[in-house]
Amino acid sequence: MIRINLLGQIRPRAARRPVDTGAALPALFIGAGAVLGVLFLSYMYFQWQGQLNQEKTRIQSLRAQKASLEQTKQQVEAFDKQRIVLQQRVSTIEQLQRDRTGSQELLDMVANTVSRTENLWLTTLTRKGPTLSMEGASASINSVANFITAMKRSGYFQKVEIKESKQDERSTAVQTFTFQITAEINPPPTTSARPASTPAPAATGARPAKKG
Repeated sequence: MIRINLLGQIRPRAARRPVDTGAALPALFIGAGAVLGVLFLSYMYFQWQGQLNQEKTRIQSLRAQKASLEQTKQQVEAFDKQRIVLQQRVSTIEQLQRDRTGSQELLDMVANTVSRTENLWLTTLTRKGPTLSMEGASASINSVANFITAMKRSGYFQKVEIKESKQDERSTAVQTFTFQITAEINPPPTTSARPASTPAPAATGARPAKKG
């Protein structure tokens, strides 16, 4: 059926039905939150990765410093051991000069023998008659044996004996051995002299005096 508008008025258009956006907002917020979360996690990841790389570099540097310090520590310990040995030798020589338990020649021989023996020093040196008693310490038993051999070869002693040798448990920084040695001093050579009571030989073939 056809309808004719006789009034000449424009017929109003039907209003559009409004779109319901309430259901789309939560999805939009979730998507935006997910994007922001990914961006934040990416930022934190790169931050942590940079800090981790810095810590790794720092650890490598500290390890290198530790290795250098360990090497320096070993060198210092070696120098300390040498210093202790040299100091003991100097103290021994000074003590020998102060005590003077025998002749100067005998003291010089003992001091030189100690100086030539590696890692050995004397602490006491006493003389009772022809017997010389020595106490000291060394870094090894071989040093004591070398010292005894050197004293026997010197010609000043006829019998050198070791009374005691043991490890010094009081010294923990450096391994040392204490020892006690006795030696019999060779008697000095005697020179034959003419007895004082021997009369002088008489002159022979005396010429008689002339008569005047």
